[in-house]
Amino acid sequence: MPARFTVADGLEHAPAFPSPEPCVSGKRGVNHWLYALPQAAAILRLRGAAVEIEQSNALFDQTFPDHANAFLGVDARDGEEWSARIAAFQQSARASDSFEIRREGALSAQFLACTIGRLDDREAPGCRLLFTAIDRTNERVMEKSLRRELMSDSLTALPNRTGFGEEIDDRLAHWSKTEGGSYAVLAIDLIRFSRVNESLGPLAGDELIITVAKRLKSSLRQGDVLARIGGNEFAVFARLNNGLSDALYIVQRINDALASPVRLTNLQISVDCAIGCALSSSLSDDSDDIVRQAQAAVKIAKRSGKLEIYRPGVLKEAHRRFTLESRLREALANGKLELAFQPLVHLKSGEITGFEALARWHDEELGDISPAEFIPVAEESGLIVPLGRWALYEAAQTLAKWDRRQGEVLPLSVNVNLSPIQMSRDDVPSVVEEALRYAGIAGRRLTIELTESAIIADPDKARQVLAALKSLDAAIAMDDFGTGYSNLASLQSLPIDLLKIDRSFVSGMGEDRDKNAIVRTILSLADSLNLKVTAEGIETQTLAHELQSLGCWQGQGYYFSPALPEPDAFDYWRARWNFQTI
Repeated sequence: MPARFTVADGLEHAPAFPSPEPCVSGKRGVNHWLYALPQAAAILRLRGAAVEIEQSNALFDQTFPDHANAFLGVDARDGEEWSARIAAFQQSARASDSFEIRREGALSAQFLACTIGRLDDREAPGCRLLFTAIDRTNERVMEKSLRRELMSDSLTALPNRTGFGEEIDDRLAHWSKTEGGSYAVLAIDLIRFSRVNESLGPLAGDELIITVAKRLKSSLRQGDVLARIGGNEFAVFARLNNGLSDALYIVQRINDALASPVRLTNLQISVDCAIGCALSSSLSDDSDDIVRQAQAAVKIAKRSGKLEIYRPGVLKEAHRRFTLESRLREALANGKLELAFQPLVHLKSGEITGFEALARWHDEELGDISPAEFIPVAEESGLIVPLGRWALYEAAQTLAKWDRRQGEVLPLSVNVNLSPIQMSRDDVPSVVEEALRYAGIAGRRLTIELTESAIIADPDKARQVLAALKSLDAAIAMDDFGTGYSNLASLQSLPIDLLKIDRSFVSGMGEDRDKNAIVRTILSLADSLNLKVTAEGIETQTLAHELQSLGCWQGQGYYFSPALPEPDAFDYWRARWNFQTI
């Protein structure tokens, strides 16, 4: 008979390699059944509240070499916990149960997937259980590694958007209510990151992101959490012990850290960022909502150029902008936008010299949407490029349509606005050349209006684009002149034909001496540079006559006509044809 040894009163363990004997009832039969299982297995017996190991197979002995102590847990509290769990199962009506044991080893934790089930025992009904354990440590380590990858940004090793949310939740869960729960989330957007990617390539962009991440991390306090939650967007979670002043202190440190340029290849790149902040004073606030609030605030900061604190209603505004973007994309795809045409009138003769083409949008669900609202959305989302192309093609086609209707080439031109975003991202000269060619009209009948910001953003590219447009015989007008940062040098060096005085100066020049002086100065400057001038916002006959007497060449405004639909604009021109007075 093979040797056996007793673990507890009447308890036996089988040898590691039992001799093959016929299966019979009793302990030897059960013992052989245990060895037939491919995992660690044992028969447990309950004696009151105590759990004893009655029989086990070799895999169980290898897994739990210290028998009861190892099985129940080295820590006494663990042993009591598992004993109580097994006892609770015994008292339940369930036929089986499963759970996972975590055991701390010398080097790392071990994870065992365990099951327990009842054995039919006539001698001691309900007191014997079959226990099995499978080592899942490798699977858990792999899961942990995959989870770490899913929660981290591969480029910077910082938490990503999902990992950032979990970090916040974990921090909040460990704060006691007596400590208070005031904290801030800062969203940081690198404003010119796309230009670095476009001009220097993605590797340079990655290098910039890594450098910025290191600088941001060095600027934070111990306990603050930094994450990369988007391509060019970072976020910071910070506890506030002194309220808003702590958040402002962190913002100042971030600005200081990013103040010096970053060297990429042979270039020094200035890092500009917009920062939005959301505050919370309650541990029960949803962390995802706070992050969204900070992201909504940073979008406003990109436009204002300063730190923005989230205020109620911003998310509603952000939702509105998102809805507008979605509906605008659909409108562009389905041809739901229209052009309206505002007359441009020669102030001396009263003759209509052309029209300014202005985009108009009526949405079936949202109603009439002002260009002041949807143009910024288009610029922010990149839709301004297809929108600008559509306006150019449509304006040129409209002029050609009027020629065919009249049976001759009309003495009219059309003005089309060019966004700074389209100027930087699109091949504008090719688009203009194609629009003119498809419509069959001469370039001299097209005027491109651009703002001063389009020139300031990239003067070299602006000079190249304008030179290419002039080679097509198109005229160039500087729109909203006087509201930007133009200087005499830029006006002299660029091929500009026309200045448009902003309506903010024109509309009040009769009552405001300063505005009147500004208008006179612009007219004098234009005359010295041999440029024509168009005055916007003429709303009274008095203003029209005054501007005429000052030598202003052309005007537009409600005194003459608001922007009109295409058929009405053509009829308006025909009605005023040869009309010589204003």
